[in-house]
Formats: sequence, C-alpha cells, structure tokens
Amino acid sequence: MFRISSFGFDESSMALLEVRNLTKYFPIKKGALSRTVGEVRAVDGVSFTLEKGKTLGLVGESGCGKTTVGRSLLRLVEPTSGEVIVNGKDLLAMDKEELRKMRASLQIIFQDPFSSLDPRMSVGEIIAEPIRNHLQSSRSEIRDRVAYLMDRVGLHADQMNRYPHEFSGGQRQRIGIARALALNPLLIVCDEPVSALDVSIQAQVINLLAQLQEQMDLSYLFIAHDLSVVEHISDRVAVMYLGRIVELASDQDLYENALHPYTQALLSAVPVPDPDIRKKRIILEGDVPSPLNPPTGCAFHTRCPVKKDLCSRERPELKDVGNDHFVACHR
Repeated sequence: MFRISSFGFDESSMALLEVRNLTKYFPIKKGALSRTVGEVRAVDGVSFTLEKGKTLGLVGESGCGKTTVGRSLLRLVEPTSGEVIVNGKDLLAMDKEELRKMRASLQIIFQDPFSSLDPRMSVGEIIAEPIRNHLQSSRSEIRDRVAYLMDRVGLHADQMNRYPHEFSGGQRQRIGIARALALNPLLIVCDEPVSALDVSIQAQVINLLAQLQEQMDLSYLFIAHDLSVVEHISDRVAVMYLGRIVELASDQDLYENALHPYTQALLSAVPVPDPDIRKKRIILEGDVPSPLNPPTGCAFHTRCPVKKDLCSRERPELKDVGNDHFVACHR
C-alpha cells in the first residue's frame, strides 16, 4: 500500500474537510452581447464539516444542488464564493499546480458508470491513468497496481485488457471505484454511485464502499436522493432544499427525530419492507420553486404544511438545537 503523503496533510486531524458558505451561481446570458440577465442559485451558502474516516450523506430532490456541491468543492466547476478547507488548506485559493497535486488525494465516483469511462481505453488504461499522471512508476509497477486494485473491488486482473462495453453496469461502477482508489485518496465524493444500478447490485456496491472505507480509512461525501441507501452508509446526513442545507444531524438522530417539515416529508416516502406496517405519507403540494427566482424568506414555505407568516419574510438560519442537530426552521 502506498499513500500520497507529500502535500502536508495532518493525518491526526479529525476534521478532514470544512466547507464554509459555499455558493455557486450560474449566470444567464441573453442577446447578441451575451449580457447577464439573471443567475441560477444552484448552491446558496452551504456549510458543513466531514471528519476523517467518516461519511456525510447529502440528500434531497433532483435539482436541489447536491451534485453541484460535490463538483464545486473539488473545483470541477469553479465556485462563486466560499471556502473549502482540506486539513487546513483552502482549495479555492490554490493555483493550478497546487490544485493538481492536491487532487491526488481528492477523487470522485460519478453517477453514470458508462459515460464516465472512456470507451476507447481498456479497463487497465482507465485505472492506470491517474497513476501515470501523478507518479513516476515503471510499467510493471503500474500493471501490478492495476491488478491489485481490480482484485480489491471484486474484478479479475485478467480482465484489464477488456473495454467498458464488455462489462455490466455494476462491474463498470467497480471500475470507476478502482480508478478513484488508484492514488490512495483521503476523500472521495460519491455522486449518486448506485442510482443507475439494479437494487441487488446497489447493496453490493454499498457494502464494497463500506469495506474499503474501513480498510483504507477513507472519508466519503455520499450524494444521493434515496434516503434508505444513505442510511446504511452515512455517519451524518445533510438534507438540501433549493441550494441550502435545511437539516444536518447524525444518521440515527435524523431518521428517528427529523425536525424539518421537508425532511419529515422525505422520510415518509421511504418504503417499509413490511406489508402490515402502514406509514402516514406527507404529500407536499405544489412544485419545487425555480432557483432562478427563489421565494423570499424560507425557500420551503411555498410547500410547507406548517408555515406561518414569518416564514415568507425571513430566511431561517441553520442553528444547533442540541445534540449536534442543526435545523433551518422558524418552528
């Protein structure tokens, strides 16, 4: 096992990642002069921390900004403002060369296991690419490393000369995981890594990620829209709505004592594998507001079943209500 450790990481630090007031606004341009006429507030002031060796689940409806958070903190898209601190170093203040070195320890697993793999490259070449880009290794060392990684994720080393189209969806996602592990990263952003897979394969991939985390001391930002999936792998869970975190708590506390009306509605939609148990569904009325023109006050007030007058006028801040449980709600 080799660890990329030449970037000044403090291995004893508990808070591996600190995200402070992260924002990403996409400008809307119109006309022959491409003048900016508005902006889409995809991420609007997100803050959280992630401890070393832990998993933070990030959940919410499609379009709430989950994926943009993950890509922004890795600078795959450039954030509008904020801070992303990895063991004391601000990624957003780094130049290209510093960021290139840092990225060896920051990786991502993409949602689509097919489009994220180059169809013109063999599996061995795909997994070996980050090693060639960041390390000076001989051809035999790289081949041995690729064989080791394929075995680690449940693939056979004699398959390394095959191409992505020759594998199933679950196998392709294992290839993506092996590529993310190539440089022994400290943090992996898992961007809905099982949403495109069959349910039976989802469980296998989740179990694989949990095993790898325990064995390699990895930290995950696990992005998903399925709360039942997040429950099995996360230590803490953050719930997003329209670009902002509305609730953040430990996995047990959130699932047993959800306080925000939006979180309660999401949990009520999670199916229970027992036909004799009937859950009371909370049906939200109306559509999700547009991030181009978000509502004043609390963004959720247009759909909230327990709103009051203050909700439409004043935006609630994310506050600790005890037991390290944070909620952004006037209730």
